[in-house]
Amino acid sequence: MKKDELDVIYKNNPLLFQYLNEYLNTEYNTSINTRLSYSSDLYLLAKYYYGQNILNLSKEDIQEYLRKQNKSSKTKARYITSINNFYAFAMEKGWLKKNPVEDIKMPKIEKKLPNYLTVEEIDNLLNITPSSAYDLRNKAMLEVLYATGIRISELCNLTMSNLFLDDGLIKVLGKGSKERIIPINDVAINALSSYLKFSRGQLLSLKTSEFVFISSRGTKITRQAFFKYIKQLCYKKGIKKNISPHILRHSFATHLLNNGADLRIVQELLGHSDISTTQIYTHLSKEKILEEYNKHPLFNEKSHH
Repeated sequence: MKKDELDVIYKNNPLLFQYLNEYLNTEYNTSINTRLSYSSDLYLLAKYYYGQNILNLSKEDIQEYLRKQNKSSKTKARYITSINNFYAFAMEKGWLKKNPVEDIKMPKIEKKLPNYLTVEEIDNLLNITPSSAYDLRNKAMLEVLYATGIRISELCNLTMSNLFLDDGLIKVLGKGSKERIIPINDVAINALSSYLKFSRGQLLSLKTSEFVFISSRGTKITRQAFFKYIKQLCYKKGIKKNISPHILRHSFATHLLNNGADLRIVQELLGHSDISTTQIYTHLSKEKILEEYNKHPLFNEKSHH
């Protein structure tokens, strides 16, 4: 968005500036990604009703705006949440008597089953013989992701002070700034220790950093750079699946549940605030149940002859 457009938006929406710059940063304590998406959603609404104060919009205006957006149900649901939070803030400040979003129904969002890798595909993916500092780093990142199920953003933000390898634990800062302690297996500890011993210092060169995983520039590695690497690796290994940044996280959860792990434990490990988010993986583990059911002689057709 051009600077003069932003100036007009802020001139017509003085409370918007206060909300985005003060409230979301301090009182609401949101992550930078949440702040960026809320800002973007509200700017788009203000741009659609350019030259107006968005506090004067009616329920019908918001509905018209949502109708005109050629977006998925999930994105529209996020728009409603972003706009609703802003109006709730405006009511708190006494700038608004009624929240126009209050009675707008959320669109139905279909929960898609996440893509995951089989145990064989994981073995293939992690079968790397490191020959450079980058190989050691990438192998360590892959092993830690699969061993712990943490998000790629949590992996990239992992700091040296959050490693407790002698105790077989790591500490991560998840969504909503919630800390959680996660066990890490020996395979991942060995890969991580090799990287820290032989590779990290080389990548840092003369720089210093609190972050565990370092880029070629001696800075914290980005999610985008690592995701690109995973995609290339899967292609190289002949894994023809729709690769997402969370594929190792999905695989971790699915394999745990397939092997009888308790749903609440998996919820805790993944850092899900709502168990219904974790329950999506139980659909995937049903495949395993069917497989076992069909193997059983009692239900196997051949055993009746």
